[in-house]
Amino acid sequence: MTERRAILSGSTFEEQIGYARAVVDGDWVHVSGTTGFDYATMTISDVVDQAEQCLRNIEAALAEAKCTFADVVRVRYLLPDRADFEPCWPILRRYFGEVRPAATMLMCGLADPHVFAIPMRMAGCRLPHGGSV
Repeated sequence: MTERRAILSGSTFEEQIGYARAVVDGDWVHVSGTTGFDYATMTISDVVDQAEQCLRNIEAALAEAKCTFADVVRVRYLLPDRADFEPCWPILRRYFGEVRPAATMLMCGLADPHVFAIPMRMAGCRLPHGGSV
């Protein structure tokens, strides 16, 4: 049986809803939908800043799982307004331009579309060299 480990960000929603920021399961890391909320300042900003902060939040979870964006094989971008996607491309290219994971942008209703403009979800981040938790 593979070892499974939850990675928590400290968000109160993790406790209230019952989920983890990421889960390491064997050689794979699955990252939950993550917003651009800045936990250090307890603020959220415009969509481009949210994209950047969202990736920093994900990067922290990946680091705790002992992997990086280079290990990401799938990403999903969730947006309430498709017009917000293109302004984020330079940020996304900076993080994924060399990696080129499979990617999908989904336009969907969000809990608060005025606050959370671009949540992201990483699926199937492989641990380097078949590492383990």
